[in-house]
Amino acid sequence: MQTSDPIAKPYPKTLESPTGSHVRIAYFIMLHHKPKVFKEMFQKIYTRDQFYLIHIDRKAKPDFIEKIQLYIVQFPNVYILDSLNIVSGGFNMVQAELNAMEFLLNVSKEWDYFINLSGEDHPLKSQNIIRQFLSTHKDRNYLFYYDQKFYRPDTLQRIQNHFTELAYMISSFIYKRTFMKGVIPYIGGKWFIFTRETCTFLTNNKMVMDFEDYYLHTFLPAESFFQTVLMNTSFNDIIINDDKRAVLEKSIFPNTRDTSTYIEHLQSGNQLFIRKINSKTDEYIRKYIEESFHLPLPYVNEIERELKRDNSNNN
Repeated sequence: MQTSDPIAKPYPKTLESPTGSHVRIAYFIMLHHKPKVFKEMFQKIYTRDQFYLIHIDRKAKPDFIEKIQLYIVQFPNVYILDSLNIVSGGFNMVQAELNAMEFLLNVSKEWDYFINLSGEDHPLKSQNIIRQFLSTHKDRNYLFYYDQKFYRPDTLQRIQNHFTELAYMISSFIYKRTFMKGVIPYIGGKWFIFTRETCTFLTNNKMVMDFEDYYLHTFLPAESFFQTVLMNTSFNDIIINDDKRAVLEKSIFPNTRDTSTYIEHLQSGNQLFIRKINSKTDEYIRKYIEESFHLPLPYVNEIERELKRDNSNNN
């Protein structure tokens, strides 16, 4: 994997300064459209002492690619990853993330956490607050996971069949096969926060290659590959069952009560990012995010919350 070296230019005055002894984050951002939304998000997460890697989908339009390249060339700590063709439901999203981990591990030894984002994600808190949170809870991984057989048996066909990723779609020709022997399948979401040690394991351990070989031919592996690998290895005891993302399921709420309820949900939680923010997002939610951006996170007992979630799922 190679990328051209960005050209150093003066920094915009609005950018946040380094945050002392807090952990450093390596961000991986996957893009394919909406450059304006990306730029708004990027200004919120950029600091001079962290690392940023951009992946632009190979199918993206030339004018979009040019806009992104012209924008990020001013930042010396921002890099572009060789583009893959991202097919919905295919393995290339996982492959891009593994490539990104390897790339960033080689770029610097000075980062502690890897966070993946899409171009439409948005931070709920400043980098100082996010980095303080990760410093306080150091050596933990954050991603959603569920025992796939127990909680999501309806999705087992995704891993029990052999799928083939084509240039623009998943082939309709599938066939049954036996799942990995001695492995418990897990499922969750596409978004995560991993420690550097975890990224090193995922990109350098031969055991992981067996999982790669199998999940290469599954459907929607981005929602199950990392969960299954980590929960079936010694990393299973450092995972917090939470990806730290708030999910905005509706871009426009039908009434004020729904909006207020959602804002109350944001106030009581300790999510660090929110999914799918754009110009259509409810103005009151956008206003709340701006006004609370520098307010400290509420204290949430992660272990107690997981126990309550497990009890709720088992009842």
